[in-house]
Amino acid sequence: MDKLQLVARLLDRVGGKHVDKLARWSGVLGLNYHRIGSASGSPYDHALYSATQEGFAEQMAFLARNFDVIGPADLAGLGDAPKGRHVLVTFDDGYRDNYEIAFPVLRAQGLSATFFVTVGFLDEGALAWWDEIAWMVRKSTRPRLPAGEWLDAELSLAEPHRETTIHALLKKYKSLLGTRSEGFVAWLAEATGSGRCPSASARETWMTWDMVREMRDGGMTIGGHTVHHPVLSRLSADEQAKEIVGTGERLRAELGEPMRFFAYPVGGRDAFDANTRRALEHAGVELAFSYYGGYRRPGDWDRYDVRRVAIESSHDGPSFRATVCLPSLYGTHEGGLSQRLRATAFDLLAR
Repeated sequence: MDKLQLVARLLDRVGGKHVDKLARWSGVLGLNYHRIGSASGSPYDHALYSATQEGFAEQMAFLARNFDVIGPADLAGLGDAPKGRHVLVTFDDGYRDNYEIAFPVLRAQGLSATFFVTVGFLDEGALAWWDEIAWMVRKSTRPRLPAGEWLDAELSLAEPHRETTIHALLKKYKSLLGTRSEGFVAWLAEATGSGRCPSASARETWMTWDMVREMRDGGMTIGGHTVHHPVLSRLSADEQAKEIVGTGERLRAELGEPMRFFAYPVGGRDAFDANTRRALEHAGVELAFSYYGGYRRPGDWDRYDVRRVAIESSHDGPSFRATVCLPSLYGTHEGGLSQRLRATAFDLLAR
């Protein structure tokens, strides 16, 4: 159990199932999911599984009881100083389980969510780079990856080190300029001995456009997440514009409407830059969503940096409730346990 989970349990023990009574924040909190289901047995990136079906249903029921769950189109009516506890539920990438599992749960709770789709994945059915990297590591029969041009130190390919190695390789990929990323994947295919994952195996990983349209018609919001999911800030201004414009064109062709909302791939503070913002404005995008934690308070608004908190498989009931009830203390994706959170937990326990 990590420190975040420990403190969440302490808070939950004090407040029981009503830890929501501790929530005194005001503003807009974005929650970001990727996949719903079980990672057990999957050859792909296990970190992308945000919750099981049962866990997601419990989380949505908690939100429905305690918060104002809104869509991005509702933000315009809140002004620059939104008051109240507004929560957005969002998904990135376009995985098929979003349609098969998450969509029915949302409808059952009467909630809406926003799905940011990577249009190239839906069109081409190709495996995402993070899933292919994980697949290469899991398939490999070699003992390690050597240090050299791509790695500063060797990495083990044996259990129990594979998850750590996958994490390190994904971090390396995200740091590369767009022109070098494909070379890294090609090297990894050879170094692991796994080769490239057959693209046909990934076709059913993604939603179809018919599924996307059904969700849109069922009250969900559809936004853009680029064509091929690059880290935009690693691209030139022209390449960024091409990714953004291309996404908007495909969404308009399939849905008959413009791309109003967009989420940055990877989404950290360094995943987008001034060139990205200019391209989004030129494309007519109204809001763009980041992914490094935190929330937007009244008077603290940036329409091209609507913050979102990562919801991951480690978010059990207490952790999820603490995250949405105490976002200023808990909802951070880039840091560890804050001093304020520790102080709050132990103050509550002392009462």
